[in-house]
Amino acid sequence: MKNYRELISINPNIRFGKPCIKNTRISVGDILGWLAAGMTYDEIIEDFPELSIDSIRAALL
Repeated sequence: MKNYRELISINPNIRFGKPCIKNTRISVGDILGWLAAGMTYDEIIEDFPELSIDSIRAALL
């Protein structure tokens, strides 16, 4: 996996500065919520193909 800092960005103009997966508006909190609700990595990627396994793992870190 890449360094997780390369996959997550914080921009005060996107989602009120919440950490997001770079080049998306998907926040780390969104991903954690989906995982907590029981979604698998594959289900998340199916719903949001702009994500990758590495981006989901970066959110966990």
